[in-house]
Amino acid sequence: MGGGGGKVPGVYMGWWGSIGSQPQKGVISYSMSANRQRPLAGTLHAAFFNTFRRVRGQILYVAPPLVAAYYGMSWAIERNHYLNSKPGRAEASDEE
Repeated sequence: MGGGGGKVPGVYMGWWGSIGSQPQKGVISYSMSANRQRPLAGTLHAAFFNTFRRVRGQILYVAPPLVAAYYGMSWAIERNHYLNSKPGRAEASDEE
């Protein structure tokens, strides 16, 4: 038995949670048990293959400048060592 809210006192309003009003429409709720959820399922597999795909797509934009910079630095380091060595200093003093 329930009352209030404009209802006639002493009138049966329904079982618990069903208080005699129209059922609500357009509200959908989903739930899943906590032990069935796998938030990181496939993360490592997807990360590996996604990284491979992205690197493969960008390698021709990144590799040539890196190779050119590496060979340019190698040449500059060797040239610097030569110019600071005894024969290199002798060659530089002859030019001046």
